[in-house]
Amino acid sequence: MQWIQNANKLVHLVFEKTRYSENMFIIMLSLAVGLFTGLGSVVFRWLILTSRDFFFGSLPETTSLTGFPREWFVPLIPMIGGLLVGPIVKFASEAKGHGVPEVMSAVALKGGVIRPRVSLAKSIASAICIGSGGSAGREGPIVQIGSAIGSSIGQMFRLSGNRVKVLVGAGAAGGISAVFNAPIAGVIFALEVILGDFTIKTFSPVILSSVIASVVSRYFLGNHPAFDIPQYSLVSAWEIPMYMLLGVFTGVIAILFIKMLYGFEDFFDKWKFPNMLKPAIGGLLLGGLGLFTPQVFADGYEAISSALRGDMVWNLMLLLIFAKILATSLTLGSGNSGGIFAPSLFMGAMAGGFFGTVMNFLFPAITAPPAAYALVGMGAVVAGATHATITSIIIVFEMTGDYRIILPMMIACVFATLVANRINSDSIYTLKLSRKGINLKSGRDQNILQDIAVKEVMRTDYQTIPVHLTLTGIMRMMEDSVENSFPVTDNDRLYGILSFQDLRTVLTQEGQAIPSLIIASDIATREIITVTPDENLHEALQKFGSKDIGLLPVVDKDDPTKLLGILKRGDVMAYYNRRLVGKMAEEGTE
Repeated sequence: MQWIQNANKLVHLVFEKTRYSENMFIIMLSLAVGLFTGLGSVVFRWLILTSRDFFFGSLPETTSLTGFPREWFVPLIPMIGGLLVGPIVKFASEAKGHGVPEVMSAVALKGGVIRPRVSLAKSIASAICIGSGGSAGREGPIVQIGSAIGSSIGQMFRLSGNRVKVLVGAGAAGGISAVFNAPIAGVIFALEVILGDFTIKTFSPVILSSVIASVVSRYFLGNHPAFDIPQYSLVSAWEIPMYMLLGVFTGVIAILFIKMLYGFEDFFDKWKFPNMLKPAIGGLLLGGLGLFTPQVFADGYEAISSALRGDMVWNLMLLLIFAKILATSLTLGSGNSGGIFAPSLFMGAMAGGFFGTVMNFLFPAITAPPAAYALVGMGAVVAGATHATITSIIIVFEMTGDYRIILPMMIACVFATLVANRINSDSIYTLKLSRKGINLKSGRDQNILQDIAVKEVMRTDYQTIPVHLTLTGIMRMMEDSVENSFPVTDNDRLYGILSFQDLRTVLTQEGQAIPSLIIASDIATREIITVTPDENLHEALQKFGSKDIGLLPVVDKDDPTKLLGILKRGDVMAYYNRRLVGKMAEEGTE
């Protein structure tokens, strides 16, 4: 049609006009990512509801036709869902499990490149899993779906790896924002977990994508919190130690969840059985468990709401903590598809509700209702499992609309993270990668950096500034050089560092001395951070980051004044990227 052709021409013209304005182009693409991710989340929600109606809506009719009791068919529903998911996971292996580690790996190791078919495969597989009662959540799938959309758009316009990564983060933020109606948490999740980068170049596109995705989701699904609960608050200052203890308790629960999930994953991986059928076996076992504790099916939002209203007894909540851990481990460990956010919220609500009941029984005059502890426990288990403390605090606040409980939430989440990190430094996301030999931090594989010594990257051909060089000579030297930092030497011994910032500080001072009277030793920085040739690049990057500097002198280990070379941050990252490409090429030929 003519109007479609005209629209395509208009879009092409706009993109061509803004293509060479880096910020504007990325912003426009992030808006597109937010739009498509928001629409994708709506479709994903519809797929889950349709799948749930298909599997469980037909159950009464099946029982009436066969004459058998309903309980006979319940274990078969997750099994049938697993049978359908198995071939999909074989078609796109990234759709297996909870999805977020795959996105983190793509950002750190593949320049943000995610296969477009992952979005379709993950949405269908996860919708079938959750709809058929699989104990999983929506966050992993929607993060992978949104990230795949962002990556596809970046690849379509042939953007650089860094720009594609930003769009992947924008898609992840849009997914969390849309599916949980939590736009702030979506932004923080993308920056804290996916990108590991809070700089302004990533912050703006991620925010815009999150906002647009949320607007689209609210237009179709309405604007209301996920849980409608009474308002809770801190009753007494004496509750603070109790919330600290709750953080410790939930941190242990989070570690138990992580250990059991990966324990079942190892079991199913080692089991000599067709991989396509393993999700069905996990579903059958889950169905048997669901006969006794039906609350563990799917995301468990109804049970969470009951705990948040204070409608559950303590012994049932205690039982459901471990039942949900087992149910989720069976679901995801066997190779099914879904996220871990909703199960973590479920475990937290039950753990907090149980803990709050005990505290309320022991100290009734100074404690809030058990449901308040259930609310705090939700965020605490998520924090302990993911190590994403800020995201955990904000997402529970946005899902409930209850700000008055934020102080206990902050305390419990911090303690849960500290305890979980003390027991196991890996989160539920990074553990999956570290088991494959990938050690991610701030979006980089630390194993690659730890394998490279400084001496492999340092420069031995460099300029130095003599300690007695005058200000006029320093200015002339900097004008003729592309560098902005130089080692200052005294008889070939390291004296200090002089940067353009040091020079600018002197030149802007009022009443400065005659330039010929100022020498390098007067303005050089004497507090020097150095590295030795045998240190690795991971240690060097930590030193770069400690003072946000771009150059480190390389000195002799036994004589810190003996200058052997210089190490530049840009050289480190360029070398890392070359090694990364080499590693990807080796994996591609295996």
